[in-house]
Amino acid sequence: MTANSPTSDAMEPVAEVFADVTVNNMMAVAILVGAVAAAVVIHTIIYALLTRAVGKDGDKLFARALRRARTVSLLGMCVLAAELALPMVQMPDSWRGLVNQIVTILLIGIAGWLLNRIITAFTENRVSKYDMDAEDNLEARKVSTRMRLLSRMMTMLILLVTVAAMLMTFPSVRSIGISLFASAGVAGIVIGFAARPVLSNLIAGIQIALTQPLRIGDAVIMEGEWGWIDEITSTYVVVKIWDWRRLVVPLTQVVEKPFQNWTREGSSIIGSVTWHLDYTAPVSEIRAKLKEFLEDSELWDGDVQVLQVIDTTQETITLRGLMSAKNSPIAWDLRCEIREKMVSWLQQEHAYALPRRRGEIHIEDSEIEFTPSPAPRESDDTGMSDKIDHPDETR
Repeated sequence: MTANSPTSDAMEPVAEVFADVTVNNMMAVAILVGAVAAAVVIHTIIYALLTRAVGKDGDKLFARALRRARTVSLLGMCVLAAELALPMVQMPDSWRGLVNQIVTILLIGIAGWLLNRIITAFTENRVSKYDMDAEDNLEARKVSTRMRLLSRMMTMLILLVTVAAMLMTFPSVRSIGISLFASAGVAGIVIGFAARPVLSNLIAGIQIALTQPLRIGDAVIMEGEWGWIDEITSTYVVVKIWDWRRLVVPLTQVVEKPFQNWTREGSSIIGSVTWHLDYTAPVSEIRAKLKEFLEDSELWDGDVQVLQVIDTTQETITLRGLMSAKNSPIAWDLRCEIREKMVSWLQQEHAYALPRRRGEIHIEDSEIEFTPSPAPRESDDTGMSDKIDHPDETR
């Protein structure tokens, strides 16, 4: 391998670093390792004291923050201890710049990570005060949607600021930033067009968090599919369809396009069942039977119970029954139950009320030939003997 080969040129900085290694440098490394070890011990003691002070109540905000920030705080104390020990050690100038750069980047990253952990703990503590499994969970879904969506927005913002701060520690990146600011007109337009989808979703997410046109757990119809809002992220909404498929909808589409929200003001909902019956159907008896079926059902919430004739055609009448339930899944089961019971009852008791097709036959007299029947014979009182030729008695 020649002295001027590309490999030898690339290894020259590494060779210069190891050429500066002396006993003093090894002592510096030992001091840094000792400072990190002392930070681990101090962190363990402080964490144990704080955990004992909080007690067994793990639902408090402070307890959640301790659990979430344990690993991050340990790394932060280790890096901070190394930062404090650096002035007390001697090292080559080629090492000092690199170590200072690494420590600064680590501190910025740990600070952003720790802030995100604290926000997550605050979100979990706030959401845990509400029961999402309750039948009337409207308030719980409101709080959960708002807190989780804002938490994701804050996470994205923290990530952007943290990465930007890390990059600004490099002199070359700072010079690029200054040049971009100097040409902010053209650069702003280019960056604006490039980041338009991200910014539009970010703004849409903030709008959804504040106005809440939909919430986690809402029953909705989007793109012709019926399901529940399963997740709301910083860029899209996940709809869990009734057959367990997942429909992913961008936040901008949720804001810009109309959709149906069945649980906007409450979890209770009115379901409908229609029957197409013959004109001879006993509507009053069907109305009474619907009331009986609903009163016997455990799915009915006892609120709405209506039967009406909503339409008539040439052959049938259309009956619609309205019934309420505590939420949309129960309403679906209730509709299926009432529909089946009513059809079975009609088949057994009023089969004539089921739809029938009628027809009329028109017969024109001119198209039918009538054959006159023979005239009846006049009655003859003579006996059979009178109709027989007898021999001449005079002979």
